[in-house]
Amino acid sequence: MADQPKFNPGVSLAGAVDLEALAHQVKAEPGQAGGAPAAGGYVIDTTENTFQAMVQTSATFPILLFLWVPTDDRLFPMARALADAVNALKGQVQMSRIDIASYPSIAQALQVQGAPALFALIAGRPMPLLQGVATDDELAQIKDQVLPKIVAMAQQSGVTGTAPYSGDPSADGADGTGDGSSAAGAGSNVVPPEHQEAYQLAQAGDYAGAAAAYAQVLESDPGDVVAARERAKALLLARSANADVREVRAAAAAAPDDVEAQLAVADVDMIGGQIQDAFDRLLDFVAAGHKADIEPVRKRLLEYFAIPDAADARLRAARRRLATLMY
Repeated sequence: MADQPKFNPGVSLAGAVDLEALAHQVKAEPGQAGGAPAAGGYVIDTTENTFQAMVQTSATFPILLFLWVPTDDRLFPMARALADAVNALKGQVQMSRIDIASYPSIAQALQVQGAPALFALIAGRPMPLLQGVATDDELAQIKDQVLPKIVAMAQQSGVTGTAPYSGDPSADGADGTGDGSSAAGAGSNVVPPEHQEAYQLAQAGDYAGAAAAYAQVLESDPGDVVAARERAKALLLARSANADVREVRAAAAAAPDDVEAQLAVADVDMIGGQIQDAFDRLLDFVAAGHKADIEPVRKRLLEYFAIPDAADARLRAARRRLATLMY
């Protein structure tokens, strides 16, 4: 990054929002009528518990950090415009929204005094872009100039991955209504009663506890596809959410015959949305003469297989290849 040109998009710093302006507060949740636009597509909501994992994934794909207050209706048009611009890039950039009223420590860490504020995050390095409500001209500049430059800078740094898609954002209509999707990509804000404990543990960052709770749900209903998927995601995050991506990749490169090193880097690929890379890494490892390690690889792949949609062509191909390698 040190050899790259200075990043100066020329966006004004004027117009910072006063957090005490209660007149603009709304009670509706994001995605509800009258509320802020919901997350979805390539837009996620980040908390203190998931912030570090989000920073780690910026070594895989670039992230646009939007620090806001989701109960301030003055910020809704800007949030929607940024989300539309990011979603149009089809995963070249992920947008992470952070509620600094609920998580002031993140604002303090980034030295942000008020909302909104905008940063680019590449390989764990934040670059300030804007402080204050953007004008229409500034939003157009962000869409047409700043976001493409973020992608180009990321590629120059070797950050070339694609962000994971986390649900259809179109349910959040142009007026901010609709049910939206959860930050974790569960696809709905309605959590079944039997999933409540596991869901709350996951939201609190207790991924191991969430995995155990989802396992209990599956004992009662082995056919619960959502519980199976969320358990697999929780196990993945419990193992590797806080992993140092560069260290994990370096360890795997240094020990190509070490199954644990390959499993660890496959986890990093899955968290970063590189599903095909994760599948291929483990299947290629077995095919390269490591059939003695097929059992831990098989178990890990079965976890991974629960995460994509059942109709995903990558999933079908990986299942067929695993079956071939086993016999």
